[in-house]
Amino acid sequence: MECNGIKLLRIWCGVKVINNKQHANLIMVRTQAKTKLWLTNKEIPIVGEGKVKLLKTIDVEGSLNKACGKLNISYKHAWLQIKEIEHAIGETVLTTKCGGKLQGSKLTAKAKQLLKEYDSYQNLLSQTFYDKTFWEMISLKITARNQIKGTVTSIEKNEIIAKIKIEIKPAIVTAIITEEAAEALNIQNGDDVTAIIKSTEIMVGKEE
Repeated sequence: MECNGIKLLRIWCGVKVINNKQHANLIMVRTQAKTKLWLTNKEIPIVGEGKVKLLKTIDVEGSLNKACGKLNISYKHAWLQIKEIEHAIGETVLTTKCGGKLQGSKLTAKAKQLLKEYDSYQNLLSQTFYDKTFWEMISLKITARNQIKGTVTSIEKNEIIAKIKIEIKPAIVTAIITEEAAEALNIQNGDDVTAIIKSTEIMVGKEE
């Protein structure tokens, strides 16, 4: 996607941001940022907080029935959630054995991988967006269109995500995107980039 000559890539997290009226009163009013995290497959939601909680409870209890009781949800509702996950990724996430000492439900390797990825993203989000001084430091740099220009100061990559620090004086913004997205943008240290904040998502752009 391109906008005014800037290549854009969506970050997978939703961010609640202030509107123009709130921005005018920002100096007097303390604001709060909130995030929602979910994993997707080609725009199709896979898991969010609720489904992750269900999978983790099944893993602890060793039974879908027991997990439903623990979470106070119906078996049908839980089963539909499991099927939605499996439909989104095209793989099973739960195996069930009836009868005998080993009866119960277990997560597949794919399900455990999803939980690992989700927790990895969530930990990094917590470090970034729940910083108490972050929004106070950056708010006055937000334009009418919520576009913030800055310079890349560091890039950390692993097999799943890329953690990109952008200097927007006097603050440092940390953008968390997929490694694939970072490669597609060919982001390097010293690059001038644009962070575009919308009501439901953040985009990171780099001028061509």
